[in-house]
Amino acid sequence: MHPNGQIPAYEWAFGDVNPPVHAWAAWRVYKIEKKRKGTGDRKFLKRVFHKLMLNFTWWVNRKDAEGKNIFQGGFLGLDNIGVFDRSAPLPTGGHIEQSDGTSWMATYCLNMLAMALELAYEDSAYEDVASKFWEHFTQIAYAINNRGDDGVSLWDEEDGFFYDVLHVSNQGELPMSGANASTTGRSHQAMKTRSMVGLIPLYAVDTLEPELLKRLPNFKRRLDWFIANRPGYTQNQACMFMPGMGERRLMSIMNGDKLRRVLRYMLDENEFLSPYGIRAVSRYHKDHPYVLRIGGAEHRLDYEPGESSTGLFGGNSNWRGPIWFPVNFLIIESLQKFHHYLGEDYKVECPTGSGDFLTLWEVAQEISRRLSSVFLRDANGSRPVHGAASKFQNDPHWNELILFYEYFHGDNGRGVGASHQTGWTGIVAKLLQQSGEKNVGLSDHQKVALTT
Repeated sequence: MHPNGQIPAYEWAFGDVNPPVHAWAAWRVYKIEKKRKGTGDRKFLKRVFHKLMLNFTWWVNRKDAEGKNIFQGGFLGLDNIGVFDRSAPLPTGGHIEQSDGTSWMATYCLNMLAMALELAYEDSAYEDVASKFWEHFTQIAYAINNRGDDGVSLWDEEDGFFYDVLHVSNQGELPMSGANASTTGRSHQAMKTRSMVGLIPLYAVDTLEPELLKRLPNFKRRLDWFIANRPGYTQNQACMFMPGMGERRLMSIMNGDKLRRVLRYMLDENEFLSPYGIRAVSRYHKDHPYVLRIGGAEHRLDYEPGESSTGLFGGNSNWRGPIWFPVNFLIIESLQKFHHYLGEDYKVECPTGSGDFLTLWEVAQEISRRLSSVFLRDANGSRPVHGAASKFQNDPHWNELILFYEYFHGDNGRGVGASHQTGWTGIVAKLLQQSGEKNVGLSDHQKVALTT
């Protein structure tokens, strides 16, 4: 970490940043140890919380170009997912208002809120900073749905999906097909690519337990005041007014209607839902590539389920259709959190068009099952991960040696990219653990415990 709070993405380009997942990771580590030992390492939690405060402030000061709670961030680990290299200066000038960057910051707020509330149990001073993160979250959630003065929204009401928005000076020298010229001298273009960028808003979700609110009266008083006196920030987001299952309250960018509309795409086997997990880019773009023409130049995004066909980011990584385990895992975790509030009565069609309706917990299980099947033998005795590699499929000296690839083919599950990416693909072990429990006879509380 730089003294100013920045954490670079890697050692060869200090200016690039990865998604701010550090608070999520620290909170998970704390909860895992607390579950195993009965008590959490509060000293660790305090130390990392104070460091993360610096990093959070850096993001707010450096990655919100107009101070309106809409964030940028560049590639954010998704390499070639956009029509442009999002870490490089844009050929249009201006900047991209990023659906994923904004959602990551909303998620960051909720992670920091959870940590502050935990620390507030023994030190009431943390209730104030917990209120700060709660209020900041509501402002980001409001902004992503309606930015305000110019009416630009990263949420597309007609499509029912979140998109990045290209924001450039409206000087006439860069005509954009379909652009909406504004009276503020700016021009905005929603880049309507159905990609993981529009699914990452699912991550910004958490619940508040009624027992927690009883134990922290100062935080609850501030929470109730804000909801009552700032309805504009909360009325179109998740329901903070009506307690859900177990009298919990939900904090989310999406309300139940928007969640259902986004999941309609995500659970469509002709879009995101592969037999092996959730694709990074919808299969819709196989026959309908996204093309953006600006100033005589054409920029496009096609569905590419395997290796990348372009040299963007070196050509050795591809987010235009394959399946990546880390983002899939966070989708599963988010669906479990939504179920924790919405309960057994909230069901969605899965797969879309099948006529079968599942709870969100069951949807999470189904995605987990599909991800796990990458490594398991199918009806023919083959493992999808090995593809056409006969030595790994058939040779008894090799066919039990499983490689943890970087990502996986969006249509057939074949391993692609670096073959020893255990650091994140190894998360399949957690999915198999949850699957092994089978959740038979588990209470809702026990189900939630499985996610920690």
